[in-house]
Amino acid sequence: MKTHQERMARKKAVVDEKIAKATEERGVLILLKGNGKGKSSSAFGTMARMVGHGKKVAVIQFIKGRKETGEFKLFRDHPQIDWHIMGHGFTWETQDKEKDIAAAKQAWALAEELLQDDSYDMLVFDEMSYMFKYKYLELEPVVEALQKRPKMQSVMITGRVMPEELEEIADTISSIRDERHAFRLGVKAQEGIEF
Repeated sequence: MKTHQERMARKKAVVDEKIAKATEERGVLILLKGNGKGKSSSAFGTMARMVGHGKKVAVIQFIKGRKETGEFKLFRDHPQIDWHIMGHGFTWETQDKEKDIAAAKQAWALAEELLQDDSYDMLVFDEMSYMFKYKYLELEPVVEALQKRPKMQSVMITGRVMPEELEEIADTISSIRDERHAFRLGVKAQEGIEF
């Protein structure tokens, strides 16, 4: 029977070999999708990690129209973060498709500029995937801009469902499953948990 030390030494050799093979340096495209809670939270956690390393970040929120979220309150005045709330809320709240499309196009115009600015180390496009689901934005120009962005710039896109074209060019895709949610148990959305 192998000892713990022998098993860990073997595991370390495997991990070290993988690390040695990963030599490319460039930004990555990360998609956070799925019906589970925590996609935006994960993106903002990664953003905090970037800022902790002295990196410059921008956030564009494509749907959320509220400024009282905990993450906005925490990060809004941070000198390394530019935060843009571009949406007017969820479509069932606005009930105005033309207004939603106009907001999506305005958010995309800003996103397109940021995707050409190499002073940003990471961009977070929060809930952008809904823009494609509801056909508020064309997908092709977005894919093209993502592929032409500065080499070291990373991008995170959140939303429940991702278009196949985005998944094809992504470096990392994480799916967050919904096994249970307090809301369905009758628990009211609360500060610090949902917003």
